[in-house]
Parts: sequence; C-alpha cells; structure tokens
Amino acid sequence: MSEPTVIEMWRYPVKSMLGERLESTHVGPNGIVGDRAWSLVDVESGTNLTARRQPELLLASARMAGATVDEGVVITLPDGTETADDAVLSAWIGRPVELRAAASGVTGTYETQRDENETGQWFRWEGPSGSFHDSTRTMVSLVSTATLRGWDRRRFRINVILDGDGEDDLVGRTVRLGGAALDVVKHIDRCVMTTRPQAAHGGEPALDRDLSVLRTINAERESLLGVGALVPGPGVVSIGDRQLAT
Repeated sequence: MSEPTVIEMWRYPVKSMLGERLESTHVGPNGIVGDRAWSLVDVESGTNLTARRQPELLLASARMAGATVDEGVVITLPDGTETADDAVLSAWIGRPVELRAAASGVTGTYETQRDENETGQWFRWEGPSGSFHDSTRTMVSLVSTATLRGWDRRRFRINVILDGDGEDDLVGRTVRLGGAALDVVKHIDRCVMTTRPQAAHGGEPALDRDLSVLRTINAERESLLGVGALVPGPGVVSIGDRQLAT
C-alpha cells in the first residue's frame, strides 16, 4: 500500500450538526480537539440528540467560538440565527433541550436503528466520557477517497480524508499522521445517518435523502465504512501530511 496523504480534515463541535473544515489541528487523547465536544440533550429523557432521531440537526452547523474548547461554541440555525442559548435551541427543536459540554466522567446516551427503512427496533447504549462520540471509545475517524467511491463524504462525518486507498488494512496497526500516532482499532459501523438530508454548507449544495447509500454499504461492505483510531501519541496533523506506518 502506498502512503496516502491527508486531503481534508473536519471537526464537528456539536454532535450531529454540520461542522468546520480544518487546515491544521491538534489531535489529543479524545481525538481532534473540539470534535463532538458539545451535544444537545433532551431534558425529559436525558438522551443525547442525534440526527438519527432528530434529522433537523443536520440543517444546523457549529463552529468553535475560539481556539480552545473553553471559549465555547457557536451554532448557526437554518434561519441564520447564531446562538448557544438553551431557550433558543429549545424553541427550534420544539421541546426543552440543553447544550452540554463534554467532560471527564460524563457520558452520553444514544439511540439508533440499523435498517435503512427505519422500521426496526431502536437500540440504546452509553458512549465514552470526555466527548460525545457515540462509539464505545473516543476516536479519530479516517476514510480514503477510493472507499468513498462517488458518495458525498459529508454523509459520513469523517475527521480525516486520505487520498488513495487501503485504510481497511490498517485495523490492528499503528500509524503516524503528521505529529500524531494513531492506533487503528476498528471499522466503523454505519447507520441511517448516512441517508439523511443535509443543509447547504461551506459553499456546497444541500444533500437530499438517499436510502441507497446505507443499502449499498449494508450489502457490499457489511455495514462498515471508514476506520476508527485511538490516539496514544497526540500531535498536530495538517493537510498534506502523509500516513506512515510505525
């Protein structure tokens, strides 16, 4: 396998909202700094909202308010309102929600359906502490352009996009990406999130609902696309960095 190059990087500050494109970023023990660092939580149920249950989340976007997580987050709603206020967010969602920041010892509760037609049972589980990733561990996600085929990469909410191919073969290996060491530990399961419509964002057009995305991944890739990596060696990763085996 050749040495793929980082061609895009993305941070998604608020769980299930559109994110921000990065040129260079610090990757720490909880992944890209600020990634999934906030989540909307349903006050009544205590469940962390995702676009699986609340599709309109993908019609809003989020960006970090400054260089550090402590400076907070700015959410842009579909009508252009910029806010981080619970009352404004609750009015938009239509029921009481709270914008919560991730912290050590704080976990999230998530739900999903596995079939693209959304007729199956809902499953619930607890995510890791320190971020609102809905995996069992907080990770950096990677995918190659070959694996994406002609699909729009926004559907998969991946942190790092590499040119070339071969990331499936990295599971169980350690790689270096820029100044960070990554332990690639798993393939990423895909769900109905990949089928959801998304707002126009960053100069790119809106995405329509597309059930064929998940149907194809389920049939041809055993529901898996992209890989997840833990970060034993934090460091800075930038566009143009090459992925090196260690």
